[in-house]
Amino acid sequence: MDVACDKCSAKIKIPDKKLEGIPKGQTIAIACPKCKHKITVDPAAGAAKPSPEKSSKPEAAKTGAPPRGTDPPANGPTSMGTPFDWLEEDALTALICEPDEKVRHRISSVLKSMNYRISDTETPRDALKQMRGHEFNMVALNENFGTPNPDANHVLKYLDQLLMEVRRNIFVVLFSNRFKTMDNMTAFNKSVNMIINLSDIDNLEKILRRSIKENDAFFRVYKELQKKVIG
Repeated sequence: MDVACDKCSAKIKIPDKKLEGIPKGQTIAIACPKCKHKITVDPAAGAAKPSPEKSSKPEAAKTGAPPRGTDPPANGPTSMGTPFDWLEEDALTALICEPDEKVRHRISSVLKSMNYRISDTETPRDALKQMRGHEFNMVALNENFGTPNPDANHVLKYLDQLLMEVRRNIFVVLFSNRFKTMDNMTAFNKSVNMIINLSDIDNLEKILRRSIKENDAFFRVYKELQKKVIG
Protein backbone atom coordinates (compact mmCIF):
# COMPACT_ATOMS: atom_id res chain seq x y z
CA MET A 1 0.00 0.00 0.00
CA ASP A 2 1.36 3.44 -0.96
CA VAL A 3 0.57 6.49 1.17
CA ALA A 4 1.77 10.09 1.25
CA CYS A 5 2.65 12.21 4.28
CA ASP A 6 0.07 15.01 4.56
CA LYS A 7 2.78 17.33 5.94
CA CYS A 8 5.86 16.92 3.70
CA SER A 9 4.28 14.83 0.87
CA ALA A 10 6.91 12.10 1.24
CA LYS A 11 5.90 8.81 -0.38
CA ILE A 12 5.72 5.83 1.98
CA LYS A 13 5.29 2.21 0.94
CA ILE A 14 3.71 -0.07 3.53
CA PRO A 15 4.08 -3.82 2.85
CA ASP A 16 0.69 -5.51 2.48
CA LYS A 17 1.77 -8.12 5.03
CA LYS A 18 1.92 -5.38 7.66
CA LEU A 19 -1.75 -4.63 7.06
CA GLU A 20 -3.00 -8.21 7.15
CA GLY A 21 -5.11 -9.08 10.14
CA ILE A 22 -6.08 -5.49 11.02
CA PRO A 23 -9.82 -5.50 11.90
CA LYS A 24 -12.18 -3.68 9.56
CA GLY A 25 -12.73 -0.09 10.59
CA GLN A 26 -9.47 0.08 12.57
CA THR A 27 -6.68 2.49 11.66
CA ILE A 28 -2.93 2.41 12.23
CA ALA A 29 -0.55 5.22 13.12
CA ILE A 30 2.89 5.56 11.56
CA ALA A 31 5.65 8.17 11.71
CA CYS A 32 6.84 9.71 8.46
CA PRO A 33 10.47 8.60 8.02
CA LYS A 34 11.34 12.03 6.60
CA CYS A 35 9.70 14.61 8.90
CA LYS A 36 8.46 12.33 11.76
CA HIS A 37 4.89 13.64 11.38
CA LYS A 38 2.30 11.14 12.62
CA ILE A 39 0.08 9.79 9.88
CA THR A 40 -3.16 7.91 10.42
CA VAL A 41 -3.69 5.23 7.79
CA ASP A 42 -6.98 3.52 7.04
CA PRO A 43 -6.15 0.17 5.36
CA ALA A 44 -9.74 -0.22 4.17
CA ALA A 45 -9.78 3.17 2.45
CA GLY A 46 -6.33 2.62 0.94
CA ALA A 47 -5.15 6.15 1.79
CA ALA A 48 -3.57 8.14 4.60
CA LYS A 49 -5.65 10.56 6.64
CA PRO A 50 -4.30 13.67 8.42
CA SER A 51 -3.68 12.94 12.08
CA PRO A 52 -6.21 14.64 14.38
CA GLU A 53 -5.02 17.41 16.66
CA LYS A 54 -4.13 16.36 20.15
CA SER A 55 -7.01 16.86 22.54
CA SER A 56 -6.64 18.33 25.98
CA LYS A 57 -6.87 16.05 29.00
CA PRO A 58 -10.36 17.25 30.03
CA GLU A 59 -11.64 16.62 26.49
CA ALA A 60 -10.01 13.18 26.44
CA ALA A 61 -11.87 12.29 29.61
CA LYS A 62 -15.11 13.65 28.15
CA THR A 63 -14.86 11.47 25.06
CA GLY A 64 -14.00 8.37 27.05
CA ALA A 65 -10.28 8.10 26.28
CA PRO A 66 -8.85 5.10 28.17
CA PRO A 67 -6.54 5.69 31.14
CA ARG A 68 -2.83 5.05 30.75
CA GLY A 69 -1.81 1.40 30.73
CA THR A 70 -5.16 0.04 29.54
CA ASP A 71 -5.80 -1.90 26.35
CA PRO A 72 -7.08 0.08 23.34
CA PRO A 73 -10.70 -0.10 22.26
CA ALA A 74 -11.52 -2.58 19.51
CA ASN A 75 -11.83 0.18 16.90
CA GLY A 76 -9.00 2.36 18.21
CA PRO A 77 -5.71 3.21 16.48
CA THR A 78 -2.79 0.80 16.47
CA SER A 79 0.83 1.94 16.31
CA MET A 80 3.06 0.44 13.64
CA GLY A 81 6.82 0.73 13.46
CA THR A 82 7.00 2.00 17.02
CA PRO A 83 8.14 0.40 20.32
CA PHE A 84 4.61 0.72 21.71
CA ASP A 85 1.59 -1.42 20.87
CA TRP A 86 -0.80 1.48 21.32
CA LEU A 87 -0.68 5.06 22.60
CA GLU A 88 -3.38 7.52 23.57
CA GLU A 89 -3.10 10.86 21.77
CA ASP A 90 -1.59 12.84 24.69
CA ALA A 91 0.77 10.10 25.94
CA LEU A 92 4.30 11.06 26.98
CA THR A 93 7.02 8.65 25.83
CA ALA A 94 10.66 8.23 26.83
CA LEU A 95 13.56 6.18 25.50
CA ILE A 96 16.20 5.09 28.03
CA CYS A 97 19.72 4.44 26.72
CA GLU A 98 21.61 3.41 29.84
CA PRO A 99 23.95 0.38 30.08
CA ASP A 100 23.90 0.08 33.90
CA GLU A 101 20.88 -1.97 35.00
CA LYS A 102 20.51 -0.29 38.40
CA VAL A 103 20.71 3.20 36.94
CA ARG A 104 18.31 2.22 34.16
CA HIS A 105 15.82 0.93 36.72
CA ARG A 106 16.08 4.17 38.70
CA ILE A 107 15.50 6.31 35.61
CA SER A 108 12.58 4.14 34.56
CA SER A 109 10.93 4.37 38.00
CA VAL A 110 11.20 8.15 38.06
CA LEU A 111 9.85 8.61 34.53
CA LYS A 112 6.94 6.26 35.18
CA SER A 113 6.03 8.34 38.24
CA MET A 114 5.98 11.34 35.85
CA ASN A 115 3.49 9.51 33.58
CA TYR A 116 5.92 8.60 30.79
CA ARG A 117 5.50 5.43 28.76
CA ILE A 118 8.93 3.80 28.79
CA SER A 119 10.98 1.98 26.20
CA ASP A 120 14.58 0.98 26.87
CA THR A 121 17.28 -0.45 24.66
CA GLU A 122 20.64 -2.17 24.97
CA THR A 123 22.30 -1.11 21.71
CA PRO A 124 22.68 2.12 19.71
CA ARG A 125 21.40 0.29 16.61
CA ASP A 126 18.11 -0.55 18.33
CA ALA A 127 17.86 2.97 19.80
CA LEU A 128 18.19 4.53 16.35
CA LYS A 129 15.62 2.12 14.94
CA GLN A 130 13.13 3.07 17.65
CA MET A 131 13.70 6.81 17.17
CA ARG A 132 13.17 6.53 13.42
CA GLY A 133 9.82 4.87 14.05
CA HIS A 134 8.60 7.07 16.89
CA GLU A 135 9.13 10.65 18.06
CA PHE A 136 9.89 10.38 21.77
CA ASN A 137 9.16 13.23 24.17
CA MET A 138 12.30 12.40 26.11
CA VAL A 139 15.56 10.57 25.51
CA ALA A 140 17.61 9.68 28.60
CA LEU A 141 21.09 8.92 27.29
CA ASN A 142 24.32 7.87 28.99
CA GLU A 143 27.22 9.51 27.16
CA ASN A 144 29.04 6.14 27.13
CA PHE A 145 26.05 4.22 25.78
CA GLY A 146 27.42 1.73 23.25
CA THR A 147 30.87 3.33 23.14
CA PRO A 148 33.95 3.80 25.36
CA ASN A 149 34.43 7.19 23.71
CA PRO A 150 31.66 9.62 24.75
CA ASP A 151 32.55 11.92 21.85
CA ALA A 152 31.64 9.12 19.41
CA ASN A 153 28.15 8.47 20.76
CA HIS A 154 26.04 7.51 17.73
CA VAL A 155 22.71 8.25 19.41
CA LEU A 156 23.85 11.75 20.37
CA LYS A 157 25.06 12.38 16.82
CA TYR A 158 21.72 11.26 15.41
CA LEU A 159 19.82 13.62 17.71
CA ASP A 160 22.11 16.49 16.75
CA GLN A 161 21.28 15.99 13.05
CA LEU A 162 17.49 16.11 13.42
CA LEU A 163 15.51 18.95 11.91
CA MET A 164 14.96 21.76 14.41
CA GLU A 165 11.17 21.40 14.39
CA VAL A 166 11.60 17.74 15.35
CA ARG A 167 14.48 18.15 17.81
CA ARG A 168 12.74 20.92 19.78
CA ASN A 169 10.01 18.44 20.75
CA ILE A 170 12.50 16.01 22.33
CA PHE A 171 13.88 16.68 25.80
CA VAL A 172 17.34 15.09 25.82
CA VAL A 173 18.99 14.29 29.15
CA LEU A 174 22.67 13.34 29.04
CA PHE A 175 23.95 11.29 31.99
CA SER A 176 27.66 11.70 32.66
CA ASN A 177 30.43 10.98 35.14
CA ARG A 178 32.54 13.85 33.75
CA PHE A 179 30.29 16.89 33.90
CA LYS A 180 28.41 18.45 36.77
CA THR A 181 24.63 18.44 36.98
CA MET A 182 22.92 21.41 35.31
CA ASP A 183 26.11 22.47 33.51
CA ASN A 184 24.28 24.63 30.98
CA MET A 185 27.32 25.58 28.92
CA THR A 186 28.34 21.96 28.39
CA ALA A 187 24.72 21.03 27.67
CA PHE A 188 24.67 23.70 24.96
CA ASN A 189 27.94 22.42 23.48
CA LYS A 190 26.60 18.85 23.47
CA SER A 191 23.27 19.96 21.97
CA VAL A 192 21.27 18.43 24.83
CA ASN A 193 18.67 19.98 27.10
CA MET A 194 20.42 19.15 30.33
CA ILE A 195 23.22 17.17 31.93
CA ILE A 196 22.88 15.07 35.07
CA ASN A 197 25.92 13.71 36.84
CA LEU A 198 25.32 10.09 37.86
CA SER A 199 26.23 10.98 41.43
CA ASP A 200 22.94 12.93 41.58
CA ILE A 201 20.76 10.04 40.42
CA ASP A 202 18.90 9.99 43.77
CA ASN A 203 17.66 13.53 43.08
CA LEU A 204 16.65 12.73 39.53
CA GLU A 205 12.92 13.41 39.81
CA LYS A 206 13.34 16.80 41.46
CA ILE A 207 15.95 17.88 38.90
CA LEU A 208 13.91 16.66 35.93
CA ARG A 209 10.66 18.29 36.99
CA ARG A 210 12.35 21.64 37.46
CA SER A 211 14.25 21.48 34.18
CA ILE A 212 11.26 20.33 32.11
CA LYS A 213 9.15 23.13 33.57
CA GLU A 214 11.81 25.70 32.65
CA ASN A 215 12.23 24.22 29.17
CA ASP A 216 8.47 24.29 28.50
CA ALA A 217 8.30 27.92 29.59
CA PHE A 218 11.30 28.87 27.43
CA PHE A 219 9.93 27.25 24.25
CA ARG A 220 6.23 27.94 24.85
CA VAL A 221 5.97 30.81 22.35
CA TYR A 222 8.11 28.97 19.77
CA LYS A 223 5.92 25.86 19.93
CA GLU A 224 2.71 27.88 19.71
CA LEU A 225 3.98 29.61 16.57
CA GLN A 226 5.16 26.27 15.18
CA LYS A 227 1.66 24.82 15.54
CA LYS A 228 0.15 27.81 13.76
CA VAL A 229 2.61 27.60 10.87
CA ILE A 230 2.69 23.81 10.44
CA GLY A 231 -0.81 23.10 11.64
